[in-house]
Amino acid sequence: MLRGSSGFYCYAVLEHAGSWPALNITEARLAFKLNTARFTYMAVSDEIQRYMPRAADRDAPRGMPLAYKEAVLLLNPAEPQFKGEVDDKYQYSLDNKDNAVHGWIAGAPGPAVGFWVVTPSNEFKTGGPLKRELTSHVGPTSLTVSMFMGTHYVGNDIVAKIKEGEHWKKVMGPVFIYLNSNPERGNFHTLWEDAKAQAEAEASKWPYTFPESPDFHKAGQRGSVTGRLLVRDRFVSGKDMPARRAYVGLAAPGQPGSWAIESKGYQFWTRASATCGSFAIGNVRAGVYNLYAWVPGTLGDYMHTAAVTVDAGGAVALGDLVFEPPRSGPTLWEIGVPDRSAAEFFVPEPNPKYVNKLFLSKDKYRQYGLWDRYAELYPAGDPVFTVGESHYSKDWFFAHVTR
Repeated sequence: MLRGSSGFYCYAVLEHAGSWPALNITEARLAFKLNTARFTYMAVSDEIQRYMPRAADRDAPRGMPLAYKEAVLLLNPAEPQFKGEVDDKYQYSLDNKDNAVHGWIAGAPGPAVGFWVVTPSNEFKTGGPLKRELTSHVGPTSLTVSMFMGTHYVGNDIVAKIKEGEHWKKVMGPVFIYLNSNPERGNFHTLWEDAKAQAEAEASKWPYTFPESPDFHKAGQRGSVTGRLLVRDRFVSGKDMPARRAYVGLAAPGQPGSWAIESKGYQFWTRASATCGSFAIGNVRAGVYNLYAWVPGTLGDYMHTAAVTVDAGGAVALGDLVFEPPRSGPTLWEIGVPDRSAAEFFVPEPNPKYVNKLFLSKDKYRQYGLWDRYAELYPAGDPVFTVGESHYSKDWFFAHVTR
């Protein structure tokens, strides 16, 4: 805790001694269980926030488990407004890149009080910017950073596998647990906006100066990497093109795209310029990395061929880097947009028996049971996409599912 600060900081240093046997770490997390009677409103993003059912509503006979235990149909909740809805913690997951702050608000009796999990940096998260993880869910429960380490949406490939005789150490955090209040009981929007502002303030102070552990590297123990990424695709342009808004990151040495299943080391990501493709990655812990990138709208993964060594206080200038996407000829046709999202494809309406009212118009892909809708919509067989006639927004299902 810091004097005058409305909250407290949490971090952990995980270490595996070289004399220890092999160890697999599937999850490492810090969870907070809040007062069930008071904290009833949850906020995960500007669009994803609402009053939530109580934990007791999930238990029989008030609730009925569905295909997996986390998804429950609310049959007779204490508050009738939730009757007939599905509660499922996975519906509130976020990508690491979007998960800066989430939490709960307590209303009456008394002033409105907010409890927020603020993540000032993603450097200690596993799987890079697109790794999806849990946030807050009915309990009321908040998971820090969603989780420090977790296998959700990836599986065993992202388990941290530490070998016998391997010395390993990693600093998780700090994250900031922020508390705010408002005498206006129903004014939750003000608390959420204040929490977002606090998240930005915490990010601006990273790396923190106050952790006493020598394992947490301060600014003077870190370096920077700069450069410019260009795309060379002669079937699109005769000139090298700037990799506009590319995701560019440093992660443990590996293969192109291996950052997505990397969990033992640190990762440092940024977005390239929207005009010239230049990038700057600051506050990088000293170490040896590969530089990885991917460009929205362009197929493939980029990896710089040479390892990048960052020294304390050092500045690595890589200059111009060229990414040549995989090609065997000009594009004849394509289905969708290569942006690592399925947002452009057809997302069906949910079964009206299993809905979450929050996602009826936006983010419909979060609804429960959409995998069953595939066989219902295409009972005779898989759909046929006819080039030049079909359109992926209505003729291509957003997920690969079984019948």
